[in-house]
Amino acid sequence: RTLRTRVIKGFMVQGGDRTGTGKVSESIWGGKFSDEISDSLKFDRNGVLAMATSGPDKNGSQFFITLAPAPHLNHTCTIFGRVLDGFDTLAAIEKTPVSSTHRPTTDIYLQSIHIHANPIADQAT
Repeated sequence: RTLRTRVIKGFMVQGGDRTGTGKVSESIWGGKFSDEISDSLKFDRNGVLAMATSGPDKNGSQFFITLAPAPHLNHTCTIFGRVLDGFDTLAAIEKTPVSSTHRPTTDIYLQSIHIHANPIADQAT
């Protein structure tokens, strides 16, 4: 269970800080870890799941989900998944009232997820 620490309408929802302050980002390895950036993965839609980082190779525990395409983030953050279902929930989170610092005025928790074998593969259309 993780608390959403920021919601920026039209951009992203951030979480993964176990303290809920948005200031702590320690990985399960006890420190920061390197970026894993792929040229084939882009911030080209809403629902892209990526590591929130404080700079190159400074990934911790925080992550974000885009609420719209964000091409300015291409090649800057490690993308590791995307939302396949539950866009109604993502839209409801985006509508949550927030403070001037984009913190939700009520707590929002991610209770569970379903991981697919290859969540970032494009589906044939």
